[in-house]
Amino acid sequence: MTNDNRSLVQRLAVIAALILQIGATTLPSMGYGEPIGSRSEGVDTLITPAGWAFSIWGPLYVGSALFAVWQAWPTQVKNPLLDRIGWPAAGVFAGNGVWALYTQLNDLTGISVLIITFSLVCSLVVLRAFVETPRPFTFKEKWLAALPLCALSGWLTAATIVNASAALKYHGLVLSSQEGANMTAIVLVGGALLVALALLRSRGMPWYALAFLWALTGIYFAGGQQFEIIAVATMIAAVLVLIGMAAPLKRSEHRRHWFGDAPINEVPV
Repeated sequence: MTNDNRSLVQRLAVIAALILQIGATTLPSMGYGEPIGSRSEGVDTLITPAGWAFSIWGPLYVGSALFAVWQAWPTQVKNPLLDRIGWPAAGVFAGNGVWALYTQLNDLTGISVLIITFSLVCSLVVLRAFVETPRPFTFKEKWLAALPLCALSGWLTAATIVNASAALKYHGLVLSSQEGANMTAIVLVGGALLVALALLRSRGMPWYALAFLWALTGIYFAGGQQFEIIAVATMIAAVLVLIGMAAPLKRSEHRRHWFGDAPINEVPV
């Protein structure tokens, strides 16, 4: 950490970005734009998860809010982990808010892909900090920072792929049913392989993996019910992700990293 104390600007930026992330979704209720769900239905593809899968945003919003409030608490001004992840976390929240504003006012276009990719990149910076933390997390770091932000990143990984597919359809790239199913299967397995490799190199990241698996479950009960090849691909993808998560967690130091608690006096709590 370059300074003894985290800046007030950083702590307030996280809160402001959180307000944007959550508040942006209320635009249609004020008479502007269309709900994100309606936009998604207009350009849904075989890789779009079932509607109920998007309910994950409820817990993600709650987790984001708890993190934003906790990180701004006076006792956290000297926390080196929060100093490292504060700005990229603000970038994730702000990117999600801008994405919601743009999508509701426009559609799931190529620009929306660029915006959500920005959010994803910021979330991956946060994940890297979590993985490289040399000690177990404190109880509050684990449940108020690592869990919600890792889960958010896992969902954003899947959402970026879904958004890219929807944008291609929006811009006129429409494949035949079987071609679309084949391409979806390839993307699912290929994407899951990349995720699994990342998990193997990142101590297993259980909460990231579980959020991605939630997305795969939603895809199985949507496109997977229309084409057998997609159903099989989602199952293969799920196995790959589970292996990527479970293999590192066989090592006690990795389990302790994610699930253990650091001594209470090691960092500010």
